[in-house]
Amino acid sequence: MLSGKVPSAPVRWFLAPLRVILVTFLLALLSFAVCLLLGILGLVVTAAVRGTQPNLTIAYREIAFPAAILGGAAALVVAIVMEVRHHRQETPL
Repeated sequence: MLSGKVPSAPVRWFLAPLRVILVTFLLALLSFAVCLLLGILGLVVTAAVRGTQPNLTIAYREIAFPAAILGGAAALVVAIVMEVRHHRQETPL
């Protein structure tokens, strides 16, 4: 009897870039949302301690947007590495 591996379905490379872009976008959006929430909370607490009105546009421009760019760049690199690793595991030597 044969005890070798059963060949899996061929890897569809036309779906890999779509998955990378989707994962990158979702993780960048998630990092934007989380950093925006933390930025707003930090600005509100800081304004309350100082006794002033909070300027919440700072949370968008200087906290959440740069964090989303960094999170999206990191997610892009990780998604590409994961796709390459997945392809190498599926491809027979």
